[in-house]
Amino acid sequence: MKNYQLYLFDFDYTLVNSESAILKCFHITLEKIGYPDCCDSDICQTIGLPMIDAVKRIINSDNLQAAADFVNAYKKEADCYMTAGTYFFPHTVETLTALRQQGARIGIISSKTRHRIQEKFDIDQVPHLIDHIIGSDDVAIHKPDPEGIKKALAWFDVAPEDVLYTGDSYVDAEAAQNAGVSFAGVATGTTPAETLARYPHVCIMQDLRELLAK
Repeated sequence: MKNYQLYLFDFDYTLVNSESAILKCFHITLEKIGYPDCCDSDICQTIGLPMIDAVKRIINSDNLQAAADFVNAYKKEADCYMTAGTYFFPHTVETLTALRQQGARIGIISSKTRHRIQEKFDIDQVPHLIDHIIGSDDVAIHKPDPEGIKKALAWFDVAPEDVLYTGDSYVDAEAAQNAGVSFAGVATGTTPAETLARYPHVCIMQDLRELLAK
């Protein structure tokens, strides 16, 4: 695989596993507000979506005010449980460190809020591994719209051909395609490898270490 100047990553299910924390926050919020509980698999299918879209699916409603009220209640639970229940995948820090040593720059484009992502890197004492984060609060339109990736290209001042975006979801694959950058899929989320392979890609991986393969 060629060396890129800039490596961009999704966050949930790509760099970290926050599934247990997300499930906990959703179940608590559903109970507190009075919605019927939702099965874990249905919640997991929404991980990586913009929060308001995930909530609409889970509460089975297009009512924007109801979804917004749910998000506000969810955030209170997330403040308690999210970062503590978010874990780097076994080879995340190793891979980011190696890319750093190669002279690459690293950014994150995620549907999670920027401060929540930064908090994870700070608590684990590895903030030096990331140059820039673009979270859900930094864009007007979420993935698969290319706005987040294009903002990163401008911030880093790099050409699309010098960028690799890595993600676990078909939404990430579509975002990379829409932004005109290369895509690497990692099969650590809910999108099967064969689905990721249907999109233009440089590789489909089982874990992030494969980014370091020559």
